[in-house]
Amino acid sequence: MAIASVSRSDVAQLSNSIVSGEFGGVPSIANARHVRRALSGLFTWAAEAGRDHVEVNPCRDLPPLPVEYPRSRVLNADEIRTLWLGLDRVDTVGRRTKLALRFALACMLRSAEFLPLRRDEIIDLDGSNPYLAIPARRVKKRRPILQPLSPLAVSIVREALTDDGQEFVFQTTPQARKPPHRYCMAVALRGRRDKGTQGICEMLGIESFVPHDLRRSCASIAGNLGFSDSAIARCLDHQQAEKGVSSITTRVYIHSPRMQEKRAVLDGVAGELRRIIDPRDNVVQMGARR
Repeated sequence: MAIASVSRSDVAQLSNSIVSGEFGGVPSIANARHVRRALSGLFTWAAEAGRDHVEVNPCRDLPPLPVEYPRSRVLNADEIRTLWLGLDRVDTVGRRTKLALRFALACMLRSAEFLPLRRDEIIDLDGSNPYLAIPARRVKKRRPILQPLSPLAVSIVREALTDDGQEFVFQTTPQARKPPHRYCMAVALRGRRDKGTQGICEMLGIESFVPHDLRRSCASIAGNLGFSDSAIARCLDHQQAEKGVSSITTRVYIHSPRMQEKRAVLDGVAGELRRIIDPRDNVVQMGARR
């Protein structure tokens, strides 16, 4: 459509189609909200004095979207064990997608931050203090992240890096030379109804969940282990002021990555994941078949 011909009804109809899943995707209020925000930014720019590409911003005075309640899905210990060990039995999902799902539990990062992970963003992998250097352009808050790697996370990365010339850790094939699709984990979990394929959740008999629920599950494990909310928030890249400390102090003045504090949390979570996956406390190769 020509930009000047887009009406409020067009934007509202597009939003409703996304909410209902009319285009064949998963129904999503969140995606409809993101689309409205993006279009509003576009039309605000187009209507600025000096440009005048449009006379009216069609994203104003739209009917409200349905209420979106916060997600609270957290995988319990049995579900985590079933998922982790069951991934070896799923033959319809790529090997590196499976490793990415395991890594999501071990790293506490957003999928958009670690899925395009490059080999040169992994620092000191064979040393005593391995960590990831995530560039600001991939981070939700547009600030770089230095995220420690637990021994469990290191083992997953090493298993994923099978080719010396491999640029992206979780790329689907050595020949692809590109990062995985941003929805690869979500599609693997829910399956493809249009192609008649089952998802991992259905195959393993686990209640449906999305990749971001793994991040929430990891944070919940850390909370159950007794780590402070502020330490967990730093692992999640959430800025949180300490009790009695001004929020502007933590947001503007303190720029320490707090690596030791974050490493303690992530190592603790990794230890608990190992205990959950193998209650006998045997030595387990956490990415491979036993």
